[in-house]
Amino acid sequence: MIELRGVSFSYWDKPVLKDVSFRVDEAEMVVIMGPSGSGKSTILRLILGLEYPQRGQVLINGQNICVMKDQQKQEIRKQIGMVFQDGALFDSLTVGENVGYYLLEHSSMRWPEIAAKAREMLGFVGLDADEIGDTLPEELSGGMRRRVAIGRALLSTNPKVMLYDEPTTGLDPHSTETVLGLIARLHEEKSIASVIVTHQIVDALEIADRFVVIHEGELAFDGSLEALRTSADSRVRDFLAPFRMSFGRVAAKRFIDLQ
Repeated sequence: MIELRGVSFSYWDKPVLKDVSFRVDEAEMVVIMGPSGSGKSTILRLILGLEYPQRGQVLINGQNICVMKDQQKQEIRKQIGMVFQDGALFDSLTVGENVGYYLLEHSSMRWPEIAAKAREMLGFVGLDADEIGDTLPEELSGGMRRRVAIGRALLSTNPKVMLYDEPTTGLDPHSTETVLGLIARLHEEKSIASVIVTHQIVDALEIADRFVVIHEGELAFDGSLEALRTSADSRVRDFLAPFRMSFGRVAAKRFIDLQ
């Protein structure tokens, strides 16, 4: 579904990614993690075609998005849903209008039909349209805004891929569990490939099929949870060391001894 081949990227003269290669197959959930400033979010921007690598290729369904014209990229982006860290909702629009915004702008549907679809999508992400449909995003909690953003992404593109940039950052434990549960449910029920960028390590360990660790722009690890646990790479071990005491919760859920 997604493949990076030998990707190197710099902002001005500052290297951000160095010869990074990995792939995400259909219906696979991959977590990209690493220290702040390691280049994780840049990978999402490259997948969306918002940035271009100086070297390498970014393939979506076998097509190199780096050489596409704008119209071709727009077609590719219809397969991709994006949830930004802050939700990126329109402050001046109601929750219902936010969820239905893409259809309002890019389809011939009339508002009553769009509003009905927005209500249905809010229900899918566990929100009551009667309670919040006419409210503004600023009136919602962080977790609710994140779920609204997921609903908007689903209704906008009917995606084959979902990209999440720090989906649980800043959320309380209950909201974190709710958002993680929604991501897992979406992945399972709709068989959508998911790429999650996060530094919330324990959250990542609970839901992913595969883990990619980026360290100072380099691919330090790409593999399963068990391989991550036993990695001898000092970059990986040093990065995970502060979180070892928290792994018990994950072990209980996934029956893996991470002590």
